Amino acid sequence: MSEEKFDAIVIGAGPAGSAASYVLAKAGLNVVLLERGEYPGAKNVMGGVFYRSALDKLIPEFWKEAPLERHIIEQRLWILDNDSAFKVGYGSEKFSKEPYNCFTVLRAKFDQWFAKKAEDAGAFLIAETLAEDLIFDGNKVIGVKTGREDGDLYADVVIIADGVNSTIAKKAKFREDLKTKNVALAVKEIISLPKEKIEDRFNLQGNEGVTIEIVGKSTDGMIGTGFLYTNKDSISIGVGALLSDFAKNNKSPNDLIEAFKSHPAVKPLLAGGETKEYMAHLIPEGGYDVIPKLYGDGWLIAGDAGMLVNSVHREGSNLAITSGRLAAETVLKAKEKADFTSNSLSLYRQLLEQSFILKDLKKYRKIPELFEKNSHFFKLYPEFINEASLEFFTIDGTSKQEKLKKIIKLFREKISISRALKDAWQFFYAFMLSR
Repeated sequence: MSEEKFDAIVIGAGPAGSAASYVLAKAGLNVVLLERGEYPGAKNVMGGVFYRSALDKLIPEFWKEAPLERHIIEQRLWILDNDSAFKVGYGSEKFSKEPYNCFTVLRAKFDQWFAKKAEDAGAFLIAETLAEDLIFDGNKVIGVKTGREDGDLYADVVIIADGVNSTIAKKAKFREDLKTKNVALAVKEIISLPKEKIEDRFNLQGNEGVTIEIVGKSTDGMIGTGFLYTNKDSISIGVGALLSDFAKNNKSPNDLIEAFKSHPAVKPLLAGGETKEYMAHLIPEGGYDVIPKLYGDGWLIAGDAGMLVNSVHREGSNLAITSGRLAAETVLKAKEKADFTSNSLSLYRQLLEQSFILKDLKKYRKIPELFEKNSHFFKLYPEFINEASLEFFTIDGTSKQEKLKKIIKLFREKISISRALKDAWQFFYAFMLSR
């Protein structure tokens, strides 16, 4: 590598890094995009739901060319106990019409496509290259040390988008080490199934798809969720829980997903399938209060590296793309003024505050604390809902009045009125009143 100075260096070719690179390159800046994997997407894992709106702002009607799996027409929620499932969901004919609301994706395919769009716009992608450290001039970041021989790169600004672990941000002390209560460990499998079987089992046609979010027994009562998403000819299935809960309960992620796949409500949907991939990944869960400083002299942080994930609504990639875009727009403004100091780059935080990203994360800032202090939400309530449903839907000659009495008795034994009232208030405050 030469010591040519770039306008910008972007670390990480995930959604945030590719979005930033695309915007900068399209504006005519000389930008290099570093990716440690063999190719973009090789090191990236996510559940698989991708929302349209964020990328549509950059590449209108991208869904007509991007390697997407299925457009989602129905979103379902399952509440599991040991051997049963309470199921609700929402589907709409509107979701079947363009522009689609969201899709399932496989990151290995999608990230390559998105990074290629950045390349086509003029970005210089360098894969299989580890960003080892930042280069400083005093307190100002002026470049990146890479794992290549004579691989130091220099630029006016560096955008750090290397994911939740972000060794670069931690080495530079821009961010503290991750706390186990602020990240979830998710394990995921991609199970191949013929397209026809997927459509038959999930009542789909063509490229229609469904998502199923699953709470309760899917995590064996730990704080987290399971998921099952339909792809073209495969199913993405996984489960995630707080890393602190895995340690506290001495649970194995592999044992958890195997038990989840064997649940009576899940197993028939996977019958005849073959596991093609197995992956594990950390996901930011701490919310608004664990977001680090996102800018400084010569640097910005975007996407998961900045803990920008809305776990309540399972939103990550749209926050990553939006934060990458806003970081790039900040750099373009700084370029106009030839000022890449912290004072100039503080515009990035302002743009994030004005966007849905920090508005939503601020609204739900009490949720991590709520669940941390009330982990019984993931055990007692799923058990009660399923036991009460069994009583309600079993026709055995018992009068409905007697059934109601049994359900009330069960509620008092399992949860209690006082606990339920306290839980209801805390839940309402955290979701509706908190700012």
